[in-house]
Amino acid sequence: MAEITAALVRDLREKTGAGMMDCKKALTEAGGDMDGAIDWLRTKGLSQAAKKSGRTTAEGLVGVASAPQIAAMVEVNAETDFVGRNEAFQAFVESVAQTALKVGDDLEALKAAQLPSGRTVADEMTHLIATIGENMSLRRAKVLKVSSGVVASYVHSALRPGIGKIGVLAAIEAPSESESLETLGRQIGMHVAATRPSSLDITGVDPEALERERAVLIEQARKSGKPEAIIEKMVDGRIRKYYEEVVLLEQVWVHDGESRVSAVVKKAGAQLVGFERFHLGEGIEKEENDFAAEVAKAAGG
Repeated sequence: MAEITAALVRDLREKTGAGMMDCKKALTEAGGDMDGAIDWLRTKGLSQAAKKSGRTTAEGLVGVASAPQIAAMVEVNAETDFVGRNEAFQAFVESVAQTALKVGDDLEALKAAQLPSGRTVADEMTHLIATIGENMSLRRAKVLKVSSGVVASYVHSALRPGIGKIGVLAAIEAPSESESLETLGRQIGMHVAATRPSSLDITGVDPEALERERAVLIEQARKSGKPEAIIEKMVDGRIRKYYEEVVLLEQVWVHDGESRVSAVVKKAGAQLVGFERFHLGEGIEKEENDFAAEVAKAAGG
């Protein structure tokens, strides 16, 4: 039997798009014969995964996993909403989130990490692509930690604990963990899910976005015909309103409609040091298919 070298496995992977572990197994089963290994992969449906790699993936699930002082969140995409209800896919998203707790949120390291199945995250995803029949992608991951306190998580409209379409992490520094701190973290998660802030505090606001907003406000204010000194004050006031819209700590607490988030956290004797919000598919340009045109084309119209 021919020696199963790393170069041989890599060559088979390039030819078929199958996962590394599957390629190694195929070569072993075929005694090192490349054509035989390709045929083995084809019978298992694994070589078909590469053919699906160009398809848009904007559906799927967001998954979260937590441990003391740390939480992880991942987004795994698929082509259709139907896959999000598949139990095997749900279990995969859960296992990827749990793995991120251990290896961090670097995507390449996460893809290379081994799952309980014995496959890497990347190879397990390739296996699922072949099994379920849709393209998939591990789009992003985020891990938040605190030295003391909690990293709370919240999943909006969860399909089952820890997985859904909107996920939030909230990192809260405090002298110790407590049930009340967990409750506050969950409330912050609900708030963030609803209000979609773009930064934690004013210093974190994107300078380019701020300048664009200021330019628009100046142009609007100048239409009033007021002197420049007055216009400057008008713009400063509107920038403060802008901060209240996009900065988490400056926002009005959705749970009472009055307090600032910063005041709520301060009253709890804590400090909100970070957050992350994943909304499934946000920013992905979805393909718009003209169903009527497709039917007409299929009918020769």
